[in-house]
Amino acid sequence: MRYLRVLGRFWGTALAAELEYRGNFVLAALSSLGGAAGSLFGISLLYQGGYQPGGWRFEEALLVLAAFLMLDGLAFTLLSPNLNRVVEQVQKGTLDFVLLKPLDSQFWLSFRTLSPWGLTDGLIGLALWFYAGSRLQFAASDYLVGFGLLGVAFVMLYSLWFIIGSSSIWFVKVANATEVLRAVLEAGRFPVQAFPAAYRFVFTFVVPVAFLTTVPAEAALGRLTLVNLGLAVLIALGLLWFSRAFWRFALRSYTSASS
Repeated sequence: MRYLRVLGRFWGTALAAELEYRGNFVLAALSSLGGAAGSLFGISLLYQGGYQPGGWRFEEALLVLAAFLMLDGLAFTLLSPNLNRVVEQVQKGTLDFVLLKPLDSQFWLSFRTLSPWGLTDGLIGLALWFYAGSRLQFAASDYLVGFGLLGVAFVMLYSLWFIIGSSSIWFVKVANATEVLRAVLEAGRFPVQAFPAAYRFVFTFVVPVAFLTTVPAEAALGRLTLVNLGLAVLIALGLLWFSRAFWRFALRSYTSASS
C-alpha cells in the first residue's frame, strides 16, 4: 500500500506538470492518427489480390497491429520517460540521490513519471482491437484472454528495456541500444508468420517480438496452445527476475559521483 500511495503521488505530479501544455495532446493525437493510418495502409497493401500473409486474414492481422499500438502507447507513456533517463542518471551522478531514497531504486527509476501523450496510441489500438474483435465475433472471454497476454508482453518489454538501461553503468552509449530495440519491435506490426523462417526464428527466440504482439492476437483468436501460453509466461517471469538480478549486479560496479 505504501508503494501504491507513492505511485499515486508520482503520477499525480507528473500529470499536473504535463497538462500545463495541453496543446501537446492535439499534436500527439494527430501524430498517432497519422502513424496508425500509415500502418493500416501498409497492411492493406499486403492483402491486395486476396493474398493472406502467413495465412492470417485481414481482420486477424488488425489484431496484431492493435496489440502493437497498445503496447507502443504503454511504452511511450511509462517506459520511455523513465527508463531512458537511467543513462542520464548514471552520467550526471544523480543516481546517488535515487539510491539514498527510502524506496526501492528499481521502482523509483521505473515509475517516477509518465507521459500521457502516449495514451493516444494506446486508445487507437484499443479501438482497433474492439473493431477487429467485433468483425471476428469475439466473446468477452476472447477479449480478456488477449488483454491478459498483452500484460505478459508488457512485462517482457519492460524487462528488456530495463536490462539495457542497467548496462549504462558500464557502457555510455546504451541509449542507442534502446533505439535499436524499438526499431526491431516495429516488426511487431505484422504477424510473425508473415516473415521468412530465419526472421521468425530471430523474432521468437532472440528478440521476442512474436510474444509481444502475435501471441496476444493468437490468444484472443483461440489459437494459443497451453505450451505456448506457459512459454510466454515463463519468458516474462524469467526476464523480470533477470532484470532485477542484473540491476543488483550492476550496482556493485557503480561508482558514486561523490566518491
